[in-house]
Amino acid sequence: MKTLVIGYGNTLRGDDGVGYRLAEAVEDWHLAQVEAYPCHQITPDLAALIADQERVFFVDAALPQDPHSPLILTRLMPGSEPSLTFTGHHSTPMDLLILTQQLYGQSPLAYTLLLPTWAMGYGEDLSPIAQTGLIQGLRWLQKLILNPDG
Repeated sequence: MKTLVIGYGNTLRGDDGVGYRLAEAVEDWHLAQVEAYPCHQITPDLAALIADQERVFFVDAALPQDPHSPLILTRLMPGSEPSLTFTGHHSTPMDLLILTQQLYGQSPLAYTLLLPTWAMGYGEDLSPIAQTGLIQGLRWLQKLILNPDG
């Protein structure tokens, strides 16, 4: 199954970059049917890339919580109307899926994967919580990609 992993976030804001780092790690897997796209934010131009896929995972940082959140995997079911402000800072994976459907007539299976975080201050290092979430997220994705039925 052709799969795209879009990991996004600001790598200069601590844990906010955990999704980006996950996509970088998936690139290193070099799997034939898997493409990874690390980016700082999701933008409308990604619709063309999504249209060529059978499945897409959007990976982002969850908001910091105490106690921290678990990994959260959610299936996205596109509606019909994107938000009125489709910009990088205000767009959602759902907006991008709706745009893909409208422009290309394609609707791949889509999921969001939110990873736990703790600190989003200035800096490039991940907190221990985000680092653990990154490792767990990679394990989940590997299992879902290599064995989607098990």
